[in-house]
Amino acid sequence: MSIAKQRKHRYVKTLKQYLDEFKNALIIEVDNVGSGQLQVIRMELRKTGSKMLMGKNTVIRKVLRDLAPENPKLENLCNIVNGNMGFVFTNEEDLKGLRDMLTETKIPAAAKPGQFAPVSVVVPKGVTPLDPGQTSFFQALDIATKITKGSIEILTDITLIREGERVTASAVALLAKMSIKPFNYGIVVPNIYEDGAVYSSAVLDLTENDLIAKFSAGVRRVAALSLATGYPTLASVPHSIKNAFKKLVAVCVETEYEFEEAKIYKEMLANPDAFKTAAPAAAAETAAAPEPEEEEEEEEEEEMEFDLFD
Repeated sequence: MSIAKQRKHRYVKTLKQYLDEFKNALIIEVDNVGSGQLQVIRMELRKTGSKMLMGKNTVIRKVLRDLAPENPKLENLCNIVNGNMGFVFTNEEDLKGLRDMLTETKIPAAAKPGQFAPVSVVVPKGVTPLDPGQTSFFQALDIATKITKGSIEILTDITLIREGERVTASAVALLAKMSIKPFNYGIVVPNIYEDGAVYSSAVLDLTENDLIAKFSAGVRRVAALSLATGYPTLASVPHSIKNAFKKLVAVCVETEYEFEEAKIYKEMLANPDAFKTAAPAAAAETAAAPEPEEEEEEEEEEEMEFDLFD
């Protein structure tokens, strides 16, 4: 057996072992990430018992398809195996902490001609380390400059590269002259595989309040749909009861019929002035309530002074 086949055989065996041993996996992308950076991250992963595994996409897909009949959950992984990707297998419960550990390690890198810029690059105004002999280079790029104390000074901030656009050779040359490394490359974690479910890693950033807000929004939509179609659900029943009560009160107001809960509404319509004067009186009583407590405190203080005098 050739060396290449032996490596492939060992990789397939390792991948099957990890899929059986670990229930969770972080799908990682390692574009522009060097081997030295990966080695540092592997050392950090050993502390958590997690394992990083990289490999060819064709081999990974074949292994997943072979294991899918026995474990149908693995079919979800086949759809996201593309690009320069790999796995970090783990049984850790804190997937967010593990993801943050993987993504926080970034290394500055110089721009390369033809690559797509991950972020926009702005060259700030100010004095540069370049001598006046480089003025023609800035003129070719249409960058306004002046000579200050024997150095070239850029007069305004220049957006040299825009996010998503290809990096030009002239931009690379200017950044190299100014010793600027504009990009930071590191591991990206786009997706999470957790016990058969595949979802975006952005889900890990959701807080309890976010989940409650999304659940409440869903309940409101269900209630609105139920009320509009006349199909009762647990979400719409409270609203239906409330609307029915309003209609009953409206009938009582317009007719002689009444029931106990509707009496107060008929009284409010019949004698509104009585309720207007009742509200300020109640507020005044509430505001005056704490005063006796202050008197009691003063009396207690007087008694204490009398005891001490004795």
